Amino acid sequence: MPTNPRVRPTLRERFAFAVQVPCDFILKVACGTYPTFLGLFKLLPPSYLAWASSVKARKAYYRALRKVPAYGEFVRAQAGPNIPETDKESYIRPFPTAARCVDGTFFHLRTMIDESSGSTGTPYNWVRSERERRESHVFVSYFATYCFGREPWIAINAFSMGAWATGLNMGLSLQKNGLVKNTGPDIAKILHTLRFFGPQQPYLICGYPPFLKHLVDVGQAEGFPFEQYRLFGLAGGEGMSEGLRDYLLRRFEKVYSGYGATDLEIGIAGETPVSVAIRRLARDRDDVRRALFGRDSRLPMLFQYNPIMHHAEVNEHGEVVFTITRASVLSPRIRYNVHDVGNVCTSDEMAARLAAVGVDIDQLRRESGDGDVRLPFLWVHGRRDYTISVMGANIYPEDLEQCLYQDTQLAEITHSFCLSVSEGADGAVRPRFLFEVSVAPDADLERRFAESIVPRLVALNADFREAWHEYPATLVPEIVLYRLCEGPFAADGGKIKQLRLLAA
Repeated sequence: MPTNPRVRPTLRERFAFAVQVPCDFILKVACGTYPTFLGLFKLLPPSYLAWASSVKARKAYYRALRKVPAYGEFVRAQAGPNIPETDKESYIRPFPTAARCVDGTFFHLRTMIDESSGSTGTPYNWVRSERERRESHVFVSYFATYCFGREPWIAINAFSMGAWATGLNMGLSLQKNGLVKNTGPDIAKILHTLRFFGPQQPYLICGYPPFLKHLVDVGQAEGFPFEQYRLFGLAGGEGMSEGLRDYLLRRFEKVYSGYGATDLEIGIAGETPVSVAIRRLARDRDDVRRALFGRDSRLPMLFQYNPIMHHAEVNEHGEVVFTITRASVLSPRIRYNVHDVGNVCTSDEMAARLAAVGVDIDQLRRESGDGDVRLPFLWVHGRRDYTISVMGANIYPEDLEQCLYQDTQLAEITHSFCLSVSEGADGAVRPRFLFEVSVAPDADLERRFAESIVPRLVALNADFREAWHEYPATLVPEIVLYRLCEGPFAADGGKIKQLRLLAA
């Protein structure tokens, strides 16, 4: 996306906009049916998609300048030559909701209000037009079809219901694929539904990754006959380690995740068969991991996204910045930063990176059963502020999850976990790992956690490994176990996302 924040397009930009008009019409027609949509994105070269995405992002910028009072005021108040980023602190908090909407009002027919989870401290309200919701629903529906096929299934929507963006919209999206029951995260109701309709047809169960694990654990404890059922899992709302995917695949045929943010919208990106194949290869091969994702200890979530709907770029801090490029957006987000650390590349660039370490992406597509849609890739390590640091070693929730799920016995009894820093009477600090377990905690179990987690963390996280060799006494983590819904996990029952970072 060009960086000069001029308030009127140049002649060159006007020409690009004119060329893009018939392309927009073709793309709109292509979204009418899934086969046409699929065929179009098989034909469009990655270089065209990158160009079209940047042009549409530029058009969205000028459109917001003209029509959105808050955005025009915000841009004109910024110093410097670049189009400024927006986020909650710089743009959402200072301006009222109406001023951030087209024509300065959200009183349009069939506007809906979503509320964010409040995981960053304060829940926010977000307004969306009927048309933008419908377009998002279509993409989510197509993503589900691409990953799970066109065989009829019963979708059980276990995302939290109410004002949250994901729950209601996920149910509406999947109605385009077949039957939907919106249970919310009610395990008893879900198991009852499975028993009531029986194993004659497959089920697509949607929910947060830890909830899908909890569903499996409770079902197994009750003797539910999972082996008689064909289950697919569609996760979202937070990252998922490959260890957790392996755990779920004991009961699910396939499990894929979607990526979104209430600040933006659901369905920004989604895992595909080839993206999961690449990620699992990166888990198993250090050379692939380094070639794709660098030296970060976290194995990022790897998605593909539709660049005609969302333009993604990366800032100097390694954070992914999004522009929703569609004209239907009631409250435009231009270069909006949710502070997720990650990166993007085209399909051709991904193929070149893999080829450099001897991997043929086309072979991965064939082996994984991918549909060969050459959309760009987006990877997300996690939120920049979801970390603890001890002796210069950054430790992330993703690290702890990856270590936990390498020990199936401990994973089976762990409902949740979080990280903190422990400070001693002398001011010395060390990492603290807290686990919510379904059995009675004792010193022996704490020792089992320590003996399992610590060696794996040393092997996984290069910063922690280096600090461990230099300051082993300081880096020995404090392991604290709690029964279900006790201690810092007592509030998780009232939240739609589990706590991952505990204030010291």
